[in-house]
Amino acid sequence: MSTMTEPETIAELIDDCADIPADLRVARASLPRPPAPGNWAVDDACHAQVAGLEDY
Repeated sequence: MSTMTEPETIAELIDDCADIPADLRVARASLPRPPAPGNWAVDDACHAQVAGLEDY
């Protein structure tokens, strides 16, 4: 494995990956993904906060 240069071919990349110690290649559980954001809408109260700001 060469740490001085980037692999230039797929064969070099495979050789470099084969040299990675086995304990570093073990799959670990990943953190759960955050929940998807909920739907939102602009209501009259929200719209009232920006009323008249087109002057800026």
